Amino acid sequence: MADLRTDLAGIRSPNPFWLASAPPTNTGYQVQRAFDAGWGGAVWKTLGSLVINTTSRYGGYNIGNQRVAGFNNIELISDRPLEVNLKEIYETKKMFPNHALVVSLMVEPKREAWHEIVKRVEAVGVDGLELNFGCPHGMAERGMGSASGQVPALVEAQTSWVKEAAQTPVIVKLTPNITDITATAVAAVQGGADAISLINTINSLMGVDLDSWNTIPQVAGKGAHGGYCGPAVKPIALSMLAECARHPQVTVPISGIGGVSTWKDAAEFLLMGATGVQVCTAAMHHGFRIVEDMIDGLSNYLDEKGLTSVDELIGKSVSKYTNWGDLDLNYRIVARINTETCINCNKCHIACEDTSHQCIERHMDVEGKPYLKVREDDCVGCNLCSIVCPVDGVISMVEVPPEAQPMTWNERVKALSAVGSGN
Repeated sequence: MADLRTDLAGIRSPNPFWLASAPPTNTGYQVQRAFDAGWGGAVWKTLGSLVINTTSRYGGYNIGNQRVAGFNNIELISDRPLEVNLKEIYETKKMFPNHALVVSLMVEPKREAWHEIVKRVEAVGVDGLELNFGCPHGMAERGMGSASGQVPALVEAQTSWVKEAAQTPVIVKLTPNITDITATAVAAVQGGADAISLINTINSLMGVDLDSWNTIPQVAGKGAHGGYCGPAVKPIALSMLAECARHPQVTVPISGIGGVSTWKDAAEFLLMGATGVQVCTAAMHHGFRIVEDMIDGLSNYLDEKGLTSVDELIGKSVSKYTNWGDLDLNYRIVARINTETCINCNKCHIACEDTSHQCIERHMDVEGKPYLKVREDDCVGCNLCSIVCPVDGVISMVEVPPEAQPMTWNERVKALSAVGSGN
């Protein structure tokens, strides 16, 4: 059976599945229940200045029959007294000494404020600290959260202030609400971060009620932008993770966050460079027991792949992620339709005819039954037909022999430049 233990910058955990700093980690009762259920670690809901939260504060985005494909919140950091949180953190760590217990922090960008809270939190026996430079609402309006996280110089400075006082590993949580997340990732490393975590929530407005015209959520007829998370943000999180994982100046381990709902999601994050993952929305949707399937699924997957530990999976896909200009322009695939399993819904034909390259034809067999066939000479291998097909496996994207040697756009530009210069 594969070893699921992880070590993120010295923070050891029995498995790579942590609860993210969020409503599920608001109290000792919740974190203790989570550890009983099997979670390897938890990041305590952000501590800082006492706040007042609103009602309502959440919004869900449903796609067809899928509930909570996306999730929005306008909730702030912990609204419970610091002393109460510290007492419960101490008790929880005593009860679960082998689980990773990290505490999220957010204070105003002042050296003394960071030093004070770091010393108070570490005094109760935590395994690490996570600096919340990501929240896009509420705290950002006060100069904290993403307001700090969007400025590399502030990320570096505040990280260095924390490192002056901290005795435990420091994780810097990055905001996705920025043009280039690697800029702040590098700044965190330069400030002395032991690890980074990403992504925090994405700035968003969940929707508008077409009856009342109020925003969703709304507070006494008014709304505000909030943070977006859930399964729908996973592709964005993976992309930002990959950019950081392959960046030569991001030399610290990464805790992956953003839309992780299953063991398969977690495996993708690990392959793309994460040392472990943090989960929020999936736990809020389905409860803490989902970690059981995550643990079993990842363990079985590692066994099937002949891997003995999670470490052997981490980062194995990073080298496969590159710039568009380095892709082989002569690589070719085409679509092929299995007429035996095709249900003739014509979705692929409509999609190709209206919005792609008009290469799927409708035919009749000798018995007068309709069937669809791809005109492969005109197929550009865009994948659209296989994406819209409602039956798995009916349309396959098949590699065909290339007509020329591999060539990238960068190589082509270089060759054309050489011809133009007469070389």
